[in-house]
Amino acid sequence: MTETTPLTLARVEAIARAAHAGQTDKAGRPYAEHLRAVAEGVRARGGDEEQIAAAWLHDAVEDDRLSARRLEEAALTRRTKDIVLAVTKRSGEPPEAYAARILATPGALLVKEADLAHNADPARLAALDGPTGRRLTEKYARMRALLGLAPGEERVG
Repeated sequence: MTETTPLTLARVEAIARAAHAGQTDKAGRPYAEHLRAVAEGVRARGGDEEQIAAAWLHDAVEDDRLSARRLEEAALTRRTKDIVLAVTKRSGEPPEAYAARILATPGALLVKEADLAHNADPARLAALDGPTGRRLTEKYARMRALLGLAPGEERVG
């Protein structure tokens, strides 16, 4: 088996944008805005290129936009693939097991932290109806606690 050069971040971004084309978030905004915000959040927190690539792809498998097989076949580093798989929620999986997998995967916590930070952004939550906003706020706070992140805590590196 021959080694291939990993995809550039620009190519990963293009693949992620294409995979999520036409998809919107809960507030009706283009989903690519969330991907960009998470990638930028990883960069701002000191993440490396492998983590930034994983941030662009963090929801692709979970949202059935990219199969796990296609991810495995992609010209990405093993670490990037592992991070994407770690942050991919599995049907019926308890939050505790999901958090444990993230914590056990080098580099995944930073990606999930950036994801949670954008998901819990008050401006994004304000665009939702009251019950949905409250439910998601509680869900994100619980996940931060399971991951050992204090409310609003920002990690660097």
